[in-house]
Amino acid sequence: MRRRDFVAAAGLAALTPKAGVAQSPIIPVLGIFSLTPTPNRTIFAGLKESGYVEGGNLAIKFISADSHYERLPSLAAALVAQRVNVILTQGGEGPALAAQRATKSIPIVFVIGTDPVKLGLVASMNRPGANVTGVAMLVVSLVSKRVELLHELRPAAKALGLLVNPNTVAVETEIADGERVAAATGHTLVVARAARAEEIERAFEELSGKAVGALAVSAEPLFTVNRVRIIALAARYGIPAVYSWVEYVEAGGLMTYGPDLADVYRQGGLYAGRILRGEKPADLPVVQPTKYLLRINLQTAKALGLAIPPTVLARADEVIE
Repeated sequence: MRRRDFVAAAGLAALTPKAGVAQSPIIPVLGIFSLTPTPNRTIFAGLKESGYVEGGNLAIKFISADSHYERLPSLAAALVAQRVNVILTQGGEGPALAAQRATKSIPIVFVIGTDPVKLGLVASMNRPGANVTGVAMLVVSLVSKRVELLHELRPAAKALGLLVNPNTVAVETEIADGERVAAATGHTLVVARAARAEEIERAFEELSGKAVGALAVSAEPLFTVNRVRIIALAARYGIPAVYSWVEYVEAGGLMTYGPDLADVYRQGGLYAGRILRGEKPADLPVVQPTKYLLRINLQTAKALGLAIPPTVLARADEVIE
């Protein structure tokens, strides 16, 4: 048994006091429900801010679909059956929607990149209602900003690329936004699709075959998990790429534009802790990031033979020399 499962099991056992034994304090259990294989560590920083420490006064039950969307409904039902006190979802809208369908009573805190009102997760951003609230980064709406950056990097390119996962709820919105900005800046948009890790290389072959001048990669958990492979493929095919999260630049990607993911998950952990302390999801407004960061890796630009325009460099929040 994995340590995390053991800790969670111990927490669940504590919920059922044995006859004739002095009752110890009940340890609440947080269920972290993820599309990706590991929990974001800054969740635990947010929990600590609200007074909860794993293995101390909190038990964790972590369940992952390991990037398989089709597993989400059954795994959500299994997590609900564990009678956790709060569910925190990570890895996009898939786990959040699956958890919402699985329970109307257990509080749910989501961390997603799309509009939770349009998804039907909450009634409104300020008054979520029911048992669901969380953090919404609205990164889908940032596709247009990333395509604008591609235009600045390669203004003479005939075609720009967009890598998406066709299984995500907001994929058509992403494509429509990308096509609109590409057309307005004088480019055509080539959309490549990858629903599984093994399809990513084929997508790059397609993009290279259509001579895209630069590429925007969707803020998709599947791609984040496989970022090292994606960065290597972008280097192999000589395609400048703009991503969503700082982890890409740290791993050698060219450029990222998006919210501070660590702070976003910290806020998710903080909300989970507040609910464990007795606050109701319906009373906690959906949180949105207030700052979006542009980061550039000049080492990668040099390897690609790409000169970053001074206007882009001037806007950068962080530059890796």
